[in-house]
Amino acid sequence: MHRQVIEHGGIPVGIAVPSNGRLRFIAVKFHVIDLDNRHFASVGELKAAIHDHLNPLAALAA
Repeated sequence: MHRQVIEHGGIPVGIAVPSNGRLRFIAVKFHVIDLDNRHFASVGELKAAIHDHLNPLAALAA
């Protein structure tokens, strides 16, 4: 695993860094700060969490 820039809607919102076999999210934009320092199993899981965080009504419809 390597550090990776995480984008949402084409805008960088943070980076994912390896941490004990998982990925730790470091937020660089205020609108995703609630996810800062959370750990995820994959980049896909992290991106889904960002999407759900920024679009709470979409998560309820699923």
